[in-house]
Amino acid sequence: MTGDFRFGVNMVVPDSRAAWVEKCRKAEDLGYDVLSAADHLGMAPPFPALVLAGEVTSRVKLNTFVLNTPFYNPVLLARDVTGTDQFTGGRLELGLGAGYVKEEFEAAGMPFPPARERVDHLERTIAELKRSYADPEHKPAPARPEGPPLLLAGRGDRVLTLAAEHADIIGFTGTTKTPDGAPLAAAAPEEVDERVAFVRARLGERESEVEFNLLCQFVKVTNDRAAGLAEVEQLAGGRLTAQEAGELPVALIGTPAQIADQLRGHRERFGFSYFTILEPFLAEFAPVLEHLR
Repeated sequence: MTGDFRFGVNMVVPDSRAAWVEKCRKAEDLGYDVLSAADHLGMAPPFPALVLAGEVTSRVKLNTFVLNTPFYNPVLLARDVTGTDQFTGGRLELGLGAGYVKEEFEAAGMPFPPARERVDHLERTIAELKRSYADPEHKPAPARPEGPPLLLAGRGDRVLTLAAEHADIIGFTGTTKTPDGAPLAAAAPEEVDERVAFVRARLGERESEVEFNLLCQFVKVTNDRAAGLAEVEQLAGGRLTAQEAGELPVALIGTPAQIADQLRGHRERFGFSYFTILEPFLAEFAPVLEHLR
């Protein structure tokens, strides 16, 4: 729909069946390429949500963005992945992450393992999924022998190294380094440059085969870009100036034409061609899609 760009919307608001159906259809009608379900407590359960989305849409890909992998037994997850892949006619994109919200582990009555152990579990899960896809006796079978496309998202060295080795899509969080379990904060362009360079150094010959994704945390379509920047500055609690807010890769602010130029700039500088927008901005971002067609 938009050249070599792809755009997804990450659904984060749980709703009734009718409301979920309505907004999934709206996302497809507005021209989004991917419809994603987030994996946090208090949100819709990802796999049932995507199966329902698949029933009421025809074109969009369906993505878990992203699973809190330490919550899942790898063997049971393989069953859910291949079953959802079948039930959605091969439209599933599987997004995995190592988990980062300490409070959700505590609410689930689970220990919050160190980052090293969470990434170990992610690595074991990838291996089990690949084993299941390759096993002719595994039921349900995936829609394609190689299984659904894999998106791995994160910021740390080990997660991005795994992504460079295994992922079809690499999800960059656009966040700065913070203590493990602490709230996320947006990264400056130079920090994103460094993370992209880290991945490219490990991709080697695979670089041309892998898609780069960025999760955009804030969208403001407006004729008054200065006011939009002031809003981001306020949301940042004084940690950023308006100029710094305007440089954040995860913040898209301005007219549809200005935001389209931002996205082209992100593609040129960082290699991002797949952007995920949060659900609250679903309708607001639509004029940008129209502008890029």
